[in-house]
Amino acid sequence: MLPDSSTPGAELPVRAVLPATVDAVRSRGAAVLVAPPGSGKTSLLPLALADALDGTILVAEPRRMATRAAAARLATLVGEPLGQRIGYAMRGERSGGSGLRVEVVTTGLLVRRLQQDPELPGVAAIVIDECHERHLDADLLLAFGIDIRANLRADLALVATSATPDTVKLSRVLDAEVITASAALFDVAVEWTPPPVPVPLLPGGRVDPRLLDHVAAVVERALTENEGDILVFVPGEAEINGVTRRLAGQNVLPLFGRQSRAEQDRALTASGPRRIVVTTSVAESSLTVPGVRVVVDSGLAREPRTDQSRGLGALVTCRVSKSSADQRAGRAGREAPGRVYRCWSATDHAHLDDHPAPEIAIADLAGFALDLAAWGAPSGAGLALLDAPPAVAMTAATELLHRLDALDDAGRITERGRRMAAVGAHPRLARALLDGTPRVGADRAREIVAMLSDDAGRDFGDDLPARWRALRRGTDRGATARWREETKRLGRGTPFDRADHVPDDLAAGIVVGLAYPDRIARARAADSTTYQMSGGTGAALDPQSPLRTSPWLAIAVAVRAPGRADARIRSAAPIDEATARDLAGDLVSTTDQIRWENGRISTRRVESLGAIVLNDAPLPNPDPLLVQAAIRDGIRRSGLSILRWSDAARALRERLAFCHAHLGDPWPAVDDNTLLDSLDQWLGPDLGTARDLNQLDLTAALRRLLPWPAAAHFDELAPERLQVPSGSSVRLTYQGLEPPILAVKLQEIFGWTSTPTVADSRVPVVLHLLSPARRPVAITSDLTSFWRQGYPQVRADLRARYPRHPWPEDPLTATPTKRVKPRS
Repeated sequence: MLPDSSTPGAELPVRAVLPATVDAVRSRGAAVLVAPPGSGKTSLLPLALADALDGTILVAEPRRMATRAAAARLATLVGEPLGQRIGYAMRGERSGGSGLRVEVVTTGLLVRRLQQDPELPGVAAIVIDECHERHLDADLLLAFGIDIRANLRADLALVATSATPDTVKLSRVLDAEVITASAALFDVAVEWTPPPVPVPLLPGGRVDPRLLDHVAAVVERALTENEGDILVFVPGEAEINGVTRRLAGQNVLPLFGRQSRAEQDRALTASGPRRIVVTTSVAESSLTVPGVRVVVDSGLAREPRTDQSRGLGALVTCRVSKSSADQRAGRAGREAPGRVYRCWSATDHAHLDDHPAPEIAIADLAGFALDLAAWGAPSGAGLALLDAPPAVAMTAATELLHRLDALDDAGRITERGRRMAAVGAHPRLARALLDGTPRVGADRAREIVAMLSDDAGRDFGDDLPARWRALRRGTDRGATARWREETKRLGRGTPFDRADHVPDDLAAGIVVGLAYPDRIARARAADSTTYQMSGGTGAALDPQSPLRTSPWLAIAVAVRAPGRADARIRSAAPIDEATARDLAGDLVSTTDQIRWENGRISTRRVESLGAIVLNDAPLPNPDPLLVQAAIRDGIRRSGLSILRWSDAARALRERLAFCHAHLGDPWPAVDDNTLLDSLDQWLGPDLGTARDLNQLDLTAALRRLLPWPAAAHFDELAPERLQVPSGSSVRLTYQGLEPPILAVKLQEIFGWTSTPTVADSRVPVVLHLLSPARRPVAITSDLTSFWRQGYPQVRADLRARYPRHPWPEDPLTATPTKRVKPRS
């Protein structure tokens, strides 16, 4: 089938290494072919393999557009119409029958074929194209192919192609030789054209309009400095439209995945006046756009990201990698010397990542995990994956599949899981189709799921039922055609179940809610455009959305920008509370909530749908154990200062602390950390009945810590009061490690010859001796020394000031008193 080198388009760099590639396949059953974009690996390699091997050659492409284009190119090279010996197949579309020698298929479709019949009768080889892009389906297909070769068909050849030389992992898992074609057809000059002032990405990854102004200006410059068509790379459809508007009057042709086939063909055909093809990463390596001599690269790409904790996915705008930039630049040198205008600086280029992140590292892995389970390798056990799936993402994926009853407790696929896998859509959407059919009818279920699977009709705003009506009317022919194709495909093998009649708007909400029960949402207030999703995240509508009066929504798409508390609702349908309860019944729960609020216990009975509170009423007779636990946890969070400490409780705590400090065991520590750790021991019995913390008797609670039998001597070891010679009982003040203080009027201790002690006579009391006005006149722990040295000076200073109080020359023989002399 391989045409000779005189055939137009057949003399390409890869032709020189085809014999070595075929020899490697014949000798080892596998090979890795490295060749730059446009070098002929996609078009010539399958034909060479078809000549060398008996059977069909399957070529797996990462995108639908590339699949069609590759098949058309192959058919042109062999001079035959599509469908004769060269055909293609993708979800919902096929050309050719059983007699094909080369069939180009989408990678995802081939994965599903392998699941149905892993032996692939009649197939001689699988070519996995563009492996360097590291799409999830390609990684899965490679692992399945290696497994088939090892266990079912040693004669099945596997060839992986890459546009970059980073093939260490590929060659290792395939145990294959790496064959490299020449680098590039023609030189490509690089022009660094950064914006005049830095233009960072806007919040949420949006592209600043000033960058689109700059890209359009660079295109205008390139038109005047070069000949040939221009290929412009921007991150997404919105930017394609923005650049197209800015180049009004030029022959601008958009090229992106959601276009109709006719629109894509126009952009991929070199005809007519000088063209400016504005595209996304779809044209980076797996597509050839003929006639291109110049590339203008915005330096941006859009990649999927998944917030595993919230179950939200988004396309995130990011800088391209160095390898992606090289792929894009190479498009300018396919047919002649070319030029690339990079809208960033050489300095910025040096800081780019070398390669884009593999999809397995950043994507939602639910479908991947279901495919692994269907293959009989839960979590990828025993498979030669290029990279292990991240643990967090894989755990989230398997938990979802368990909730959908797609996996059993051992992680094996269930019969329901196999039915879901056969649908050929994300497990959430497969569940919505299976369970939505009996609720809304098979036709409507298929139409809604088809709309969700392609995000079809998204240009019609966030009102999903309105999108559905627009698709039915055919307002956007391209979107309607894709939607009808997918609806038809979903009908294959899906039984028609009669359903109760529900309005279309509610039918849409039912199917969306089945797919995303964690995104069922209720308005936070009657007139609010912000919602609480059952999964816990907030979400906001556009203030002008036609859905803004809906108290309940089933949200299909919500995007949460970094740093934002609430996600932005991109697509939703109205539902009611009864429907929400039906769709997410496993999320409905009733709990008795006992909270500590401002030192008091609040007890409520709360009915919730996930994070959405449905009913909240007082709980009159709460479980005492739950009350106790709530108070205990509240005290631990707030600290002991939240309790009402009476003077008596503080004093008792200080006495206990004194005994622990000076006597040790068995006297307990009563510092904050120790008391918080032992709440159950000393405070626990009172917690179950205390609805107000101010009611707690902390003095009685602390006495539970007194050790038995030493507690009998507590008042002797750390007395609360001491009797002084005047007969008064004076309170001692304890302060932890320090000796206790006895503050007493000087006249009341006449005759006291020695300092009193506590703690079994180990610790002398510190005497604060007071004047008749109760001001300290002396502090001592040595009364003998005070009477001899300190008292004479105190007597001399105060006797005239306080004449009605006794100031004897010999205080040791004087009568102690708390009285004063009567007035004369």
